[in-house]
Amino acid sequence: MSDPLDRLLSQFSLRAGVFYTGNICGLHDFERDEQRGHLHVVKRGPVALINPGRPDLSVERPSLIYLPRPERHRLVADEREGADVVCATVLTGVGGRNPISDSLPDMVLIELGANPGFGRILDVMFDEAFGSGSGRQGALDRLCEVLTIRMLRHCLEHGLISGGALAGLADPKLAKALDAIHLSPTDRWDLQSMAERAGMSRARFAEHFHAVVGAPPAEYLTSWRLMLARRLLAKGVAAKAVATRVGYGSSSALHRAFVRKFGQSPSDWLKDRAREG
Repeated sequence: MSDPLDRLLSQFSLRAGVFYTGNICGLHDFERDEQRGHLHVVKRGPVALINPGRPDLSVERPSLIYLPRPERHRLVADEREGADVVCATVLTGVGGRNPISDSLPDMVLIELGANPGFGRILDVMFDEAFGSGSGRQGALDRLCEVLTIRMLRHCLEHGLISGGALAGLADPKLAKALDAIHLSPTDRWDLQSMAERAGMSRARFAEHFHAVVGAPPAEYLTSWRLMLARRLLAKGVAAKAVATRVGYGSSSALHRAFVRKFGQSPSDWLKDRAREG
């Protein structure tokens, strides 16, 4: 059986887009982004991360900073010496809330020198970032996707996952229920049937699920179905067919659930998505 991360990536793929490589001096502002995570890889510091509502972060050594749900933030480097960085966005699935980014803390910080497993991919990425070879942009984007997966693996191995689907899939008992839900979202799932899959009593399952995943089982099921619905809608599947494929009896039932979860109808969400490109 594939591991938890593989199982989620089969449903919610990663697409990275490198938008800056090189030396930065002074202040560089980044706007709030509801659709994509922000990845900042510092090859040479120092650089400060100013993130409103959190203590300022000073990065002296080569480091990876990942903001899965980025608010407005700023990188500050010395005016004369500057800092060498690679900055990218990471789109998971169709963007916005998703089981992978929801499993991460607000910020992931990894000191790269203390984690040699990143060495080879970073060597290649920095060669591309600060070089001028043909296909440089495409290579950088793909390398950042690999780096993001390595970052997610690091989070799993070092206990940095803060709930969500990744935490649940890493739990041997909950994984049985979650795998079944993910494979068959149209089944008539209730607390009893989910608990039976996990081999637990209803009360123990509900308590353990909430503690590990961070949400009650029914809420997680709804979120999973609606995230699948957004992925299908983005592919152009009609709402009636989407409703059937994710476990809703009608397009109107999907519409009501979608509005409750995301605050807008499926059609309005598609319009916003089209405007954002």
